Amino acid sequence: MTDTFDYIIVGAGSAGCVLANRLSASGKHSVLVLEAGGSDRNILVSMPSALSYPMASKTYNWGYDSDPEPAVNNRQITCPRGKGLGGTSSINGMVYVRGHACDFDEWAELGAEGWGYADCLPYFKRAETWQGGEDTYRGGTGPLGVGGGNNMTRNPLYQAFIDAGVEAGYPRTGDYNGYCQEGFGPMHMTVRNGVRESTSRAYLRPAMRRRNLTVMTRTLVDQLVFDGRRVTGLIASRGGRTRPLTARREVILSAGAIASPMILQRSGIGPADLLNQTGVPVRQALSGVGANLQDHLEVYFQFHCTQPVSLNTRLDPLNKLLIGARWLLFKRGLGATNHFESCAFIRSDAGRKSPDIQYHFLPAAMRYDGTPSIRGHGFQVHVGPNKPKSRGRVAITSSEPGAAPSILFNYLSHQDDVAAWRRCIRLTREIMAQPAMDGFRGAEIQPGPATSTDAEIDRWVRANVESAYHPCGTCRMGPAHAPDSVVDTDCRLIGFEGLRIVDASVFPSIPYGNINAPTIMVAEKAADAILGHPPLAPAEVPVWIDPAWQDQQRSAVPKRHLPEHS
Repeated sequence: MTDTFDYIIVGAGSAGCVLANRLSASGKHSVLVLEAGGSDRNILVSMPSALSYPMASKTYNWGYDSDPEPAVNNRQITCPRGKGLGGTSSINGMVYVRGHACDFDEWAELGAEGWGYADCLPYFKRAETWQGGEDTYRGGTGPLGVGGGNNMTRNPLYQAFIDAGVEAGYPRTGDYNGYCQEGFGPMHMTVRNGVRESTSRAYLRPAMRRRNLTVMTRTLVDQLVFDGRRVTGLIASRGGRTRPLTARREVILSAGAIASPMILQRSGIGPADLLNQTGVPVRQALSGVGANLQDHLEVYFQFHCTQPVSLNTRLDPLNKLLIGARWLLFKRGLGATNHFESCAFIRSDAGRKSPDIQYHFLPAAMRYDGTPSIRGHGFQVHVGPNKPKSRGRVAITSSEPGAAPSILFNYLSHQDDVAAWRRCIRLTREIMAQPAMDGFRGAEIQPGPATSTDAEIDRWVRANVESAYHPCGTCRMGPAHAPDSVVDTDCRLIGFEGLRIVDASVFPSIPYGNINAPTIMVAEKAADAILGHPPLAPAEVPVWIDPAWQDQQRSAVPKRHLPEHS
């Protein structure tokens, strides 16, 4: 095999698979993709309801843990990252959330010129095939299949949760990825024909038939190779053998928010103190590499269910076997959904222009590993504030490529985040107390009635909060003159040639929602920049903002006041 390619992509995850497809599409360029893990071809990866199994597997998950987090009782918080083709898109919860239009306008305000909502929307559309077909906001011919669940109309708990939100005074939205994110409505997922739609399945596998695309699995990248200020390739190891690989045009790091800054740091680009401590010669002191780490936190708000309609009685081995058999034969039934089929996005107080609290509703009281939390029936919402002000960092602990990183999120270190959680808990209780839930709502399991004062809420949150698995921001995009910028608005490493970073690490700030969809969008947009194509024309479309946002925490809008595409 040749050791020289036009483009070398590091990481076959949510962004890397997109780039592999787009950069090899013309047939004019030789493209190499390096992936540290192996194949993603496994029933437990493909079956949506089995999502807890690949997440718990050392085969598909790097299994990172944070350092002890001071503000959450010094607990080490797990930080799963995908290992294998598809990366984290092969082990995540398959929830498809683009984020609010304000998220991307915020990126532009933070210095990422050309990344406002109007600039990003065409790339969201280009990426997807939406089950409802193309419209002003949704794509109809893209590689990524996006749809809703198959159990929404069968389980009354999903609709009861939506109705409760409307009764509490919030809008009802038909498409939170379209005109109106704010409100309660059905949730979308990256599932196509009952099968997980990872970026490996959507983008990489079709491209692997091309002769100009090479994919090397079980290959670990040590460090980059330089010729002055130009990155010319990298050093990789596979099967105990180390080899240099050369890129005629560019190396593209798409290893994710944890691994991409680690590769830079091992290559001598990062905070000078860290590099000196780990014995790495400083090539370029760049304080932003590994900084600006952001993540979403969530809790499971659980209730007993007074009617036998939850999934709790379907979690025993026999029922799992029957669900799995139906999925294997027909790709239908409870095996073909992630079970998050209704959701909500709300503002926590007046003066917020866009929602900062997100809900995933689940018609079961269960743990993330799929085991029941209670005997009998129950339900829960996964909920948390979506715009934390706390910031952390990722740092190498050694110059060795296999060494685990030091990850410190600094969760709840900012007092505004603590206050946001108090509002979140109280607003959730109010929603769940609405009449629509009366026929189903039993006793509150957790947080429980003993958790009501500020001090009690703070104590419970610190003891129970978990990561929602959305790390980002560690190689942030911004203007070259800003001291914390790592890449420019074309995702090029500032101060160097021949290297780009394209993954969630470049996010200037964390979006309102899950990050897989915006990561795919970033890769779609960056592919045009890499290939020298002009960007898609901005889409200047209307977006619903509560007209009373400055003065009211909520302002319900009857459905007839929202356009049909809402």
